[in-house]
Amino acid sequence: MAKFDNLLLEKKDGVAVITLNRPSKKNAMSPALHRDMVAALELLRDDKNARVVVITGAGGVFCAGMDLKEFFLELKDKPSEYEAVWKMATEWRGRTLRYYPKPVIAMVNGFCFGGAFSIVEGCDLAFAAEEATFGLSEINFKLFPGGCVSKSLANLLRPRDALYYGMSGETFDGVEAARIGFINKAFPKDKLVEQTMAVARNLASKDPNAMRATKEGYRYSLEMTWDAAMNYAMAKELELVQRQNDAFRKEGIQDFLKGKYKPGLEAHPG
Repeated sequence: MAKFDNLLLEKKDGVAVITLNRPSKKNAMSPALHRDMVAALELLRDDKNARVVVITGAGGVFCAGMDLKEFFLELKDKPSEYEAVWKMATEWRGRTLRYYPKPVIAMVNGFCFGGAFSIVEGCDLAFAAEEATFGLSEINFKLFPGGCVSKSLANLLRPRDALYYGMSGETFDGVEAARIGFINKAFPKDKLVEQTMAVARNLASKDPNAMRATKEGYRYSLEMTWDAAMNYAMAKELELVQRQNDAFRKEGIQDFLKGKYKPGLEAHPG
């Protein structure tokens, strides 16, 4: 198992859990943490033992956003390095997670501030503790939700919610995060891991090629016209046939017709 200075990585039952591991800094994202995340995601990309990725934080905290000192102050007079780190930080949260070939789940177990919003939004699914604290605190120190955060808000939230929390700097809990659609569901903190991992294991049990096609079909169709999306769907179906040797017909449909299972109620046993 690979070792990282700022992350913990473990795999079990087809699920890889990446834990942001800077608890003394509330798991704030330093340049080194960004490098570790890029490396970890690349490592897991083709790992057949990791069908689903879960991202969470150590020490009862998800992520306090960017490390303000290491990013904004220490790189202030290093424009080339600042730009390189900025691009890396926005790329993995804004594009890598969104177009990752596997499902990615955010498990928000505590504080989630600023730049951490883009981790949550970039993931396909997100669950949080009811007691978790979310906040866009940038306005409180005379900044705005920069980098990919404003785009994340525009992608996921209604204008009234995005602007209210962005302009007021007020915090909200996991229950509110679910109400406004920022996460899927909120659970009591002592149930969060159990419930999130149950979802992750369920996804890991599905055909990985069909799972990838499901994710890509949705993500890319958002950017397409109707005609382009229909052509893409046809091409994606043919690609799936090649990737899984036509298993959706030979096994999925045929086994249903033979009465072996009910796809509306359960997954294919194979």
